Amino acid sequence: MYNYKFLFFALVFTLSINGQNSWQQNANYKIYIDVDVKKNTFKGSQEVLYTNNSPDTLNKVFFHLYFNAFRPESDMAERLNNGDDNNRRFDVNIKDLEPHEYGQLKVNNLKQDGLNIDSFVSDTILEVTLTNPILPGESSLFTMNFNGQIPITIRRAGRDSPMGVKYSMAQWYPKISEYDYEGWNTAPYTGREFHGVWGDFDVTIKIDKDFIVAASGYIQETDPNNNKLGYLSGKKRVWNFKAPKVHDFTWAADSEYIHDIYPGPNGVKLNFYYKNDPKIIANWKTLQPVTAELMDFFNNYIGEYPYEQYSVVQGGDGGMEYSMLTLLNYGEELIPLISVTSHELAHAWFQGVLATNEMNHAWMDEGSASYFGELAESHVFNIDFHPIFTERPYQDYISLATSGQEMPLATNANRFKFNRAYEDAAYDKGFVFLSQLNYIIGEKAFEKTIKNYFDKYKFTHPLPNDLRRVAEQSSGILLNWYLTDWTQTTNQIDYAIKNVESRKKKSVITLERIGLMPMPLEILVTYKDGNEEFYYIPISLMRGEKSKPEYADKWIQLEDWSWAYKKYEFEIKSKMESIKSIDINPTGLLADVDTSNNIIKFE
Repeated sequence: MYNYKFLFFALVFTLSINGQNSWQQNANYKIYIDVDVKKNTFKGSQEVLYTNNSPDTLNKVFFHLYFNAFRPESDMAERLNNGDDNNRRFDVNIKDLEPHEYGQLKVNNLKQDGLNIDSFVSDTILEVTLTNPILPGESSLFTMNFNGQIPITIRRAGRDSPMGVKYSMAQWYPKISEYDYEGWNTAPYTGREFHGVWGDFDVTIKIDKDFIVAASGYIQETDPNNNKLGYLSGKKRVWNFKAPKVHDFTWAADSEYIHDIYPGPNGVKLNFYYKNDPKIIANWKTLQPVTAELMDFFNNYIGEYPYEQYSVVQGGDGGMEYSMLTLLNYGEELIPLISVTSHELAHAWFQGVLATNEMNHAWMDEGSASYFGELAESHVFNIDFHPIFTERPYQDYISLATSGQEMPLATNANRFKFNRAYEDAAYDKGFVFLSQLNYIIGEKAFEKTIKNYFDKYKFTHPLPNDLRRVAEQSSGILLNWYLTDWTQTTNQIDYAIKNVESRKKKSVITLERIGLMPMPLEILVTYKDGNEEFYYIPISLMRGEKSKPEYADKWIQLEDWSWAYKKYEFEIKSKMESIKSIDINPTGLLADVDTSNNIIKFE
């Protein structure tokens, strides 16, 4: 049973939250499970002390039962079977699974504060009707028993991964749904994203004694007579972990794990769990100091990692972030192993600590992890971030934008018609959002924005508007227009050089906005004598302008371009004969969908 001292943390935590959602729910878990490695099943019990910090009286609560998605009759199986394009992340057709390959999670003996309560299951959601509604500011203790069957590894979790890891246990327990300013988040799981309640976890795992367990939290017991962690209980070993201030709990287990510990920055312990396989050992050893360098970069650029440890664990079906831990299905090639680790480690900030609602705003964490993961990689290996790391996301976004398949970034992750549209939107258009934000407000203001954003919204569920407001406060530039067009519409950026002509001893340049989305422009004029000039055109919606960037020796600011006008004309105090070229997107940071009309060269 829980000690109600946890309520103090919940209250303090609630009062410290900023942004649109001025309150947050809190859920503290105490979980015990016993794993049968021969049958690939588990049984357990769970206590959830749930605190209603909202202004609303709750008559129901909901729990996610994610393992139920791995069954032929699930919503996920049906969605995969009838999708408009192939989901490349699934190698197995769930409809073809045998019963022993299914996933399953069943809850029984469910009680609220010791009293039986009614519930029913719909796919991956357990709906619970409360006998005693939870009033604003009150807490309630939910207790339950549960049993589950571990599916074969199909998506993120399961047994017998492609690289032979026995168990990858993500979203494996009855997980209470988040209730926020939008209400209950009860979307069925279809293989995409998650959203969880902040809280503390106390998890005990009993499993065959030969297994090594890697987990989100801090190990609490050790066996002094054995070099393996966890204490012996007959033929099994008991592992107890505690994870404070997280929104999920993940673990993995294998009998052939090597466990290395590498010193990270600021005293953080970096754990590496990988199979004793000669094909991967050298690469996993090389990964360790690189991971420390990557974490140091994130600490300096974003904000200090707030936990005492981070674990990189072989398992799962690709790469997936969880609280204090990531699962990676990599190792035989070094560069992909490092690249995926960089991306997933970036998630320790963007999702692990800045826990956006991935279902509604997947681009906020996937786009951020893509951008900062590749930025960190370029830093560690001393590679120019532009254009090597920026080229592919821009190309993928433009390909999507011109495909006829694009949907707004604000679309719920489950509602994208095409899998390709979801992937390119969340990862690539999200990446471009940040890259263009840097372009709009300038490098120094961008760096200030990221630090302030992390400091203000860590351990919360920030919204897109929260990031926008921090960027405005950090730069002095208004950005509602940018956030709205980029995330809530499919408006495109498309500018062209319409005309260049001589007038007396000057040159007059006419630009045209073809696409619906307005953007500030930086026009590079290169002269035949080698000199260069940047002409900067803010848009009126910004109500401000960025400072001269380092890459521009001569920076000439022009009058604002009003968004309602399709054409803009300005003068250059030089004859056309002296001009070598005019480029309206010299940095390549403007996601112009048609670059064929961006440059004019004079012979």
